[in-house]
Amino acid sequence: MIRFGHHSLHRVFGLSLAILFAGVASAQESFRVELGRDGETIGDMRPVFLEFKTQPMPAISPVEVARRYQKLFDNSEEPEVRVDALARLSNIQRLTDKDISVSPEEEQRIYREALSSYEAVLNKGSFHGKLDELLYQMAKAHAFVGQIELSTDRLEQLVGLYPSSELVPEARFRIAERAFATGNYSEAEAQYTRLISGEGRDSLKTKARYMLGWSQYKQGQSAWPRAARSFMTVLGGFSDQTQQFTRVPSADAGLIDDTFRIIALMAAEADGVASINDWSSATGDTSQFSDLLYDRLADLYATRGDYARSVDVNYAFIADHGDHPRAPAFYAQAVEVWRMAGRADRIRDVRADYVAAFSPSNRYQRLSVADQQRWVDFSRRLADYHYDQGESATGSARINHFTAAAEYYDQLAPRKVDAGEVLRLAGDAWLQAGQYAAARVAFRKAAYQAPGYADAADAGWAALVLEREALDGENRLDVSLAQFADEAEKWAATFPADARTPQLSSDLANRLLEQDQFVRARQFAQAAIDHSTSTAAASFSAYLALGETHVAEQSFGLAENAWRKALGMIATGDVSEVSTDEASTLRRQLATSIYRQGEQAAEAGKTDAAVAHFQRIDTVLPGSDIAIKGRYDAANTLLKAKRWLTAVNELTRFRQDFPNHPLTGMVSEKLVFAYLSSDRPIQAADELMTAREGVAPAMETQLRAAELYHQAGATGQRNEIYQAYLGQGDAAVAPTDADTHVLNQTIRQRLVESAISVTRLREQMVSAELDSEWHSEQTLDWAGQAAIALAEIPANRFAAVELRVPLADSLARKQKFLEAARVRYDQAQQFGGEAVVSQATYRRAELYRVLAKDLMASQAPPELNEMEAMQYQMLLEEEAYPFEEKAIALHESNHQRVAEGVFDEWVQQSLDVLATLFPGRYERKVRWMGLNAGNVTGYETGNETESNSNDDA
Repeated sequence: MIRFGHHSLHRVFGLSLAILFAGVASAQESFRVELGRDGETIGDMRPVFLEFKTQPMPAISPVEVARRYQKLFDNSEEPEVRVDALARLSNIQRLTDKDISVSPEEEQRIYREALSSYEAVLNKGSFHGKLDELLYQMAKAHAFVGQIELSTDRLEQLVGLYPSSELVPEARFRIAERAFATGNYSEAEAQYTRLISGEGRDSLKTKARYMLGWSQYKQGQSAWPRAARSFMTVLGGFSDQTQQFTRVPSADAGLIDDTFRIIALMAAEADGVASINDWSSATGDTSQFSDLLYDRLADLYATRGDYARSVDVNYAFIADHGDHPRAPAFYAQAVEVWRMAGRADRIRDVRADYVAAFSPSNRYQRLSVADQQRWVDFSRRLADYHYDQGESATGSARINHFTAAAEYYDQLAPRKVDAGEVLRLAGDAWLQAGQYAAARVAFRKAAYQAPGYADAADAGWAALVLEREALDGENRLDVSLAQFADEAEKWAATFPADARTPQLSSDLANRLLEQDQFVRARQFAQAAIDHSTSTAAASFSAYLALGETHVAEQSFGLAENAWRKALGMIATGDVSEVSTDEASTLRRQLATSIYRQGEQAAEAGKTDAAVAHFQRIDTVLPGSDIAIKGRYDAANTLLKAKRWLTAVNELTRFRQDFPNHPLTGMVSEKLVFAYLSSDRPIQAADELMTAREGVAPAMETQLRAAELYHQAGATGQRNEIYQAYLGQGDAAVAPTDADTHVLNQTIRQRLVESAISVTRLREQMVSAELDSEWHSEQTLDWAGQAAIALAEIPANRFAAVELRVPLADSLARKQKFLEAARVRYDQAQQFGGEAVVSQATYRRAELYRVLAKDLMASQAPPELNEMEAMQYQMLLEEEAYPFEEKAIALHESNHQRVAEGVFDEWVQQSLDVLATLFPGRYERKVRWMGLNAGNVTGYETGNETESNSNDDA
């Protein structure tokens, strides 16, 4: 209600003058609503009072003007003059900011005197001004001096007499105020309702609606729905005027605040949020300030200590108005309520709900900057809490806390400018939760997508460690070596000065090497070596890997360089944790790389370089197998290059230096090859015949030497070997194949030609050829010649036997030798060969011819008479004739060979014999023509008659 006390006399007086003399002065006027000092309960609360203040407009001293009007009031006895002076005095007070007021006692005196003037004017019935205004001023004056009932009477009189007066709304407001002050709330409700439904200023109606709500409120809880509608209507009006309470004048702030508070009080005493919703629905559209209604109700619960209900109100608003711009503030208010309650656990719950509600990008983007910062703050607090809890928890609780922390960090990171640390914490939380893939993603983002992050290198390194552990089977992250290599390459390029790079590159080089990825392995090894912070251990490991890559790509010179660098680090003590075996292996790798260079040079035909490489292995790993093999291969390289003398020298030295080495067993063969290639067969044969460890070479080797001696004409050495061979016995030399048979016959033939054991060897040749299932033209010829030569022995003995008396004895001896010779000639003919057959035929024929001749020439026994001698001679002729015929037949068979294209000395001799035996037929010169490969060839015998027919022959 409006109170008019002594302490505000000048304000009330000023308001009256402003109404009566609105045209006297022009000024801006402001008006402030101020809450009264209410009690603790609704019953103790009092309405607000209005306080007005004006700004001075006159250019002259208002104090002087006021002094004159007051003097006029005091000195005049005319009621109208005094009323007018008082009105002007009040108007000056209203329009100026100068203190022209008088003491309270003086004010009481002035208004008591003014009342008598008002009464006089009113009783007179004539007034130059309006009587409705006069009645209104009298009511104000009565009220000021404490005559409330009289003041109300004058206001009712004004309303009754002048219902159309513009002062009626104000008069009704004063009447209603009087009813409210006296506790007549239903009457006050009626008066406020009439005022609101009638004419009047909007500001006055607003105050009337406000007081209407109070009037209804005072009537009890059953009237609260009406009161709530009235209050909400007031708020609706202010919402429109203040752009939804964003620009509230200070003068209206108290009234507005009090309106929200009384609605909250009613709702709290009723059904809380449900009541607000019911009253809002009954009022109409309250959505413009629904958030303030919920907010005041939540505040009220909180001030009463009913924290759970306060939070419920906040969540109710969020549930009903989730997309409202102030929804984030309700979450924040819930946090504050639980903080007042000391419930840290519930605070975390609300923060979690807030973060979850606005995590979606579209919702987050609609938040204000402050609300976005609150989301960031809540997310970080929740993430840190779960991270801390995870560190002390065990089992599934530990995993759950770290998972929650990681999720909060993950969704927080994109919304922070300095996201690096958050991403790194996310990675660590995912790691602790066993989520390796997510951890790697977070670490990589911290390393490469958080510009300016001081620990970016460490974050990237953490991702690398995860991948390396996965490759080692220490976690379940699905990563390939190629991915790890790519990640390492990116990390090294991003943080080039990091001292961990060399060890990482060295490790990767060795891993890639194991998978035969030689190119990338070499790149990483070289990177480790070239890095400015590389340690001795990293460089040493990298040199080892580098050497292996060069070996794999057959760049053995580069491999040698890498091995030497590594060995140099061992020698200087730069690396000390290298075992003797490891160092030995490294030296062997160095030796091997040199050996391979020798092989490559040899293949390229670079003999000198190859030999140099092979020989210098001994300087790296003296006495080792590979060094010995290098020496051996150096000699081989010289052999291939046909440097026979040098090769022989190297091979000889090798055998001298390493007499017991397995490779030495092959030196002899290579020396033989070198000797033969340099046309020194005797040296080759001597090498073959050299006894090894006191043991004579195998017969096969000796035979090879014999062949070389044969080629060189060293028949003595050759024959010794042949004789030794044949002296092994028939079983040892018995042929098992054609080659052995030919070899045996060749050896016998050569010994025969050297006049060694001629007869015995010829007999062996003939026997061997007869018994063998393998033959060659040469062995057959040799055997044939041997048979003929063997036949000559009995043939000569045959010729030497003279037919003497008694003829039977000598003839028997002669025939025995003839048979032996014939057998040999038959053997010769069996072996074949044109020359052998012709000769054997001729020899056999001559045996028979000589036998016939010798029979004819033999002497008759001396005791025979002439007749008996003649008869004896005839018997001899009869005995000799068959032999002569057989001889002729054999010679003629030789003659017939001419038709077969065979004509040699033995055929010729057979013809000569035939010419002797049959001169008429054979003693003439004949030119025998033969056809040989298309050319006519001739053989001349006897005379110059030419014939190509057998008949002519």
